[in-house]
Amino acid sequence: MKKAVVPVPPQVPAVPPLENGDRLTTGEFLRRYEAMPHIKKAELVEGVVYVGSPVRLEQHAKPDGIVQGWLSYYAARTPGTEHATNATDRLDIENAPQPNALLRILPECGGRSRVDEKGYLTGPPQLAAEVCASGASIDLHDKLRAYRRAGILEYLVWRTVEGQFDWFVLEQEDYRPNTPDTQGVIYSRVFPGLWMDLAALLAMDSGRVLDMLDRGLATPEHAAFVTRLKAQVK
Repeated sequence: MKKAVVPVPPQVPAVPPLENGDRLTTGEFLRRYEAMPHIKKAELVEGVVYVGSPVRLEQHAKPDGIVQGWLSYYAARTPGTEHATNATDRLDIENAPQPNALLRILPECGGRSRVDEKGYLTGPPQLAAEVCASGASIDLHDKLRAYRRAGILEYLVWRTVEGQFDWFVLEQEDYRPNTPDTQGVIYSRVFPGLWMDLAALLAMDSGRVLDMLDRGLATPEHAAFVTRLKAQVK
């Protein structure tokens, strides 16, 4: 007599997978993200999960490298500031973005962001930067609203396919464009000396981008900013 075969229920993963379109809180998003180390980029924006797509060289990786080098060089010459790339930031209960780049003032120098007990950045950096193919992405829509509400003072978006670069500054609770001067140079309102040669950036000429930054770093305004940051160290 044959024994009855008892069906084995399917294994339910201890932690559900992270998938595009999931609607989660920041805590649950990070729990799932941590359980999926093979995913290199995922973000929670306005409560919705976005899992990163493959990265193309000309449209994403190369422009991103130029922005990273620019911000990294500035931070290296400006004690009291810190540059980071692709750091998950716990902004609030519905937003844990992973900006391509950020620049922040360290908390001991008056900055508002902190690192929590698990190593995550919490709170808004002073500046966030994103590289995207076009304005149709979340970077100029839901993410912009989340950054604005969180109080990120400067938000940079390079739309590589469209050949456009947006530099927003937070004024009276809204983002307004920070436009270049007659020479095509944009100046940070928050980080003195952080200058951008717009034409050089759009041409992906990293040498000229850094040449202009060197000019900004040589200004009395940058020196005064460094002195001010040092004076605030607690």
